[in-house]
Order: sequence, then structure tokens, then C-alpha cells
Amino acid sequence: MLGKIIKYMRTQKGYSQETLSKKLKIAQTTLSGYETGYSSPNFDMIEDIANLCDFEVAFLDKKQGEKITTKNINRKI
Repeated sequence: MLGKIIKYMRTQKGYSQETLSKKLKIAQTTLSGYETGYSSPNFDMIEDIANLCDFEVAFLDKKQGEKITTKNINRKI
């Protein structure tokens, strides 16, 4: 599932695997592995991919209906 999301973000931005992997300073085969589910990126890499593709990593608190992001978490703690 995460691989499909990564591929979706990349294609929505119009990046090829080669372009995004260069921006991330990783091998294209590494990015391909993320997209196919062969390997999994750590959270920092997920955040980097999202930022480069103009997406935001967010968690929704279902109970309170509050959206927590990597950008606003420091204000909450």
C-alpha cells in the first residue's frame, strides 16, 4: 500500500523515478523497491518524498477530529 502512495505522489508531481531518486540522493533501484513493496523507507524518507512531491504526511485523530502533521506536532507537545 505504501508503495502505491509513493508512486502516486511521484506521478502527480510529474517526476520520473530517475528524477525523484536524484533529488532524494538515493539509487533509482531503491525508489523502485519502495514503490513495488520490495523494501520499505523509514519515516524520514517518507517525509522527504512527500515534501518533494508537494504532499504532507498527516495523521487524523479520529476521536477528536484533529489533524496532526510533522509541521504542527511541536506546537502540540
